[in-house]
Amino acid sequence: MGDSRRRIPTPPAFPSRSLSVRATAISRRLPTAPGFWRSPVRGVRFTAVLGLVLLGGITVLFVTGLLSYAAYNPDLSPVNDKTPDKGLLGFYLFAWPTGPHWLYRLTQGVHVTLGIVLVPVLLAKLWSVVPRLFALPPARSAGHALERLSLLLLVGGALFEFVTGLLNIQLEYLFPGSFYPLHFYGAWVFFAAFLAHAGLRAPQAVRVLRSGALSGTVPGDPLQSPAPAPATLSRRGALAMVGAGSLVLFLTSAGRSFDGPLRRSAALTPHGAAEPGSGPNGFQINKTAAAVGVTAADTGEGWWLTVSGPAGDLRFSRDQLLAMEQHSAALPIACVEGWSTSDQWWRGVRLRDLAALAGYPDGPPGVLVESVQRRGAFRRAALRDNQVADPRSLLALAVNGEDLSPDHGYPARIIVPAAPGVLNTKWVSRLTFGEL
Repeated sequence: MGDSRRRIPTPPAFPSRSLSVRATAISRRLPTAPGFWRSPVRGVRFTAVLGLVLLGGITVLFVTGLLSYAAYNPDLSPVNDKTPDKGLLGFYLFAWPTGPHWLYRLTQGVHVTLGIVLVPVLLAKLWSVVPRLFALPPARSAGHALERLSLLLLVGGALFEFVTGLLNIQLEYLFPGSFYPLHFYGAWVFFAAFLAHAGLRAPQAVRVLRSGALSGTVPGDPLQSPAPAPATLSRRGALAMVGAGSLVLFLTSAGRSFDGPLRRSAALTPHGAAEPGSGPNGFQINKTAAAVGVTAADTGEGWWLTVSGPAGDLRFSRDQLLAMEQHSAALPIACVEGWSTSDQWWRGVRLRDLAALAGYPDGPPGVLVESVQRRGAFRRAALRDNQVADPRSLLALAVNGEDLSPDHGYPARIIVPAAPGVLNTKWVSRLTFGEL
């Protein structure tokens, strides 16, 4: 009988050369291959323009960010201090001034608006250098490895700072902790890497831009594709698109920090166009009474203000406060999220007059302010002696000729010139004057 078993055909052997060809073809499709990145827009001149814009813009962001940090008077520890381990990073802290009264409105408005405007520039810069992130080998020497590490800190720090800042602006508190220390320490890490990178690259960027037109090529350009695709957009056109994106973001966000028609165009910001109702109390707020757990029982007839100092604990009802000498001041509210109001007319009792009643007639010290609110940051906040002494600093009882609304701090709130909005404590229940 014949063999009934089927013969299984032996697969043909692929030559090693065929495997090598396939591996080469696959490697050309990976981001590590120079030919993978084919945009003719990329080049050191395009990147240099974006880099110089970021050099100026991020420097301003860092300085205004530090000014915002100083405005909180974080060295009034532990009440205002959200970064107790800052050490030498607090070397520049100083007593935040009360004038001009729009100071914080300006510095924080610039900080937030500029941060938003720079987003397209940052994204374009990262896009322009992304081939270098995939370059092989990852480290050619110890010096090259350090440079790549600095770039990791630079790119990671930039994304972290911009993302956390944008989330805070939009009131999306999705952080693994408090925004204040995260953004503060992240800024120092990012800016240190940024300075190191700028010191290495800025002179080269200036030389590149001086060497010829933006559309030209530079011999040995590491960002230029070896096999560029057909051009659909010039480098000048790409820069124009980036600029247009920044302009759109400016027009749809800057109005939160300015008066006039721009305020209505701030469609991308939560406080730009919407105002809580109309009338004397119809201006922006950050937290409503309900959001922080303040009820009518907390601020009704049973409410008293306690003023403490060398004279002991003094208690005042709202009617007694209204019976005292009243003063007025035109001051804005400016918040860390970048929004601000126009000047509102506040009326109430001067803080320095209350300090005199507490036992400091010859010069008011600082004050610890406490609120009845149950939730949220800065339920207790400290003010410096210069802030208490300013005649425009009030325990406000009314605004724009009408009693404060519950959401604006009824029955009494703090209003201090040039201070961040969160230090203008609402629903005040206690003032403790003394050295802080």
